[in-house]
Amino acid sequence: MTRVSNGSTIAPMSVRVSLVAAARSSFLLGERFDDDRPLDEAGWHELRFAAPALAPLGAAELRYCSPTPRSRATGEALGFAPMVQPALRDCDMGRWRGRTLSDVTAREPAAVDAWLADPRSAPHGGESLLAFISRIGNWLDTRPACDGSIVAVAEPAVVRAALVYALRAPPPTYWNVDVRPLSTITLTGLPHRWSLRLETGAR
Repeated sequence: MTRVSNGSTIAPMSVRVSLVAAARSSFLLGERFDDDRPLDEAGWHELRFAAPALAPLGAAELRYCSPTPRSRATGEALGFAPMVQPALRDCDMGRWRGRTLSDVTAREPAAVDAWLADPRSAPHGGESLLAFISRIGNWLDTRPACDGSIVAVAEPAVVRAALVYALRAPPPTYWNVDVRPLSTITLTGLPHRWSLRLETGAR
């Protein structure tokens, strides 16, 4: 609660944050860690198909996106004119950046096992899963209160991290969350007090 000059209190304003996963830049087996490639042909096709349903989210008072090319392109194509947020960058994968999971597993199987088993580990020399989830959670918790809503186009990994943080789920839950390109989740609440909101087909 916030106390004002006359001694009364005002309840903090709830925030609504819609997170849209960026359109694809490659098919699943071709995905690379910390990828910065632009949208591929399939990504553009899927984006054009999904645009009518997603474009209304552009009415949000605040519009953001991850700094990756595909996140920026997705936001622009949807008419969001988003502001790039460095805090919404993908997980820093260190020396694994730009490599596929199958490639890394073949070269460093023990390191991959440690990374999957311990959310505090960062065998690649970059950011641990726990640090990544905490960074995205901090971004959520510092969103300004506004009368409208917030939309952010982000990498699927960022959306997964936000969901795990908001639900206060154990970090390993991250590996059980499947976020497909152009899927959307909506979180509502206050800093450190988030809820997942499931929308019906009609708004």
